[in-house]
Amino acid sequence: MSDVETPAAPAAGTGADVDDTREPSTPVFISPVAMENDPDALFAGDRGTLDAEVRRVLVRILQRRFLLAENSPAEWKLLLEHQQMIESRLNDLFVRLVVDHARGVAYKEQVRSDEVDVPILLKDEAYSRAETLVLVYLRTVFQRETTAGTASARVDVEEVEQTVLTYFAESDGTRASQQRAVRTAIARLDREGIIEEESEGRYRIGPLIEVVLSADVLRDLQRWLDEQTESSPAADTPEGVLP
Repeated sequence: MSDVETPAAPAAGTGADVDDTREPSTPVFISPVAMENDPDALFAGDRGTLDAEVRRVLVRILQRRFLLAENSPAEWKLLLEHQQMIESRLNDLFVRLVVDHARGVAYKEQVRSDEVDVPILLKDEAYSRAETLVLVYLRTVFQRETTAGTASARVDVEEVEQTVLTYFAESDGTRASQQRAVRTAIARLDREGIIEEESEGRYRIGPLIEVVLSADVLRDLQRWLDEQTESSPAADTPEGVLP
């Protein structure tokens, strides 16, 4: 934001309160600059220094779990152009910005330290058991298809249900409630940009799945699923595996 220029003393007849008894050499008290006289201010009392569009990108980073270049190209361009400034603002809040240029995804992480007293701003939003099971299946399909050289991996909601429902037990409710849990999980992953519905019931799996589920985490979850298949499929998802 540009430096605010000192306003001239109000002229006679403007309605401003002026002490007419003062000596001519007495300096006039500098009045606050009205918003209409400061074109860089976005609202009354604005002390921010970022342009409006950069502020919006900063807010998007704080609001969303991920910012995707594919879905928000204009915001992605602004993020890269002003990355250092946006990182600085986030760091002031003890939040770290992660930009994955290869996959075209940016996201935030809570800074945690044993050496500094860090107030926690971001709370972990764990995936439910159904969401975790859907993620594992999507990640497996994505890895299989990309390894085979396929440009994009796609799944139908019916095949996701068919696989994921095998890990539910009768104690998990009726088949209808289990199906609703799977559909709800798919809807959340769609909102987060991990998958994208191209036609009714058919989804494209995006590269963001590799960020959410690394190869190491996938192996841990597959091992856990194998154990559940041999024992009780209704067991809880192991804690700490997914954010």
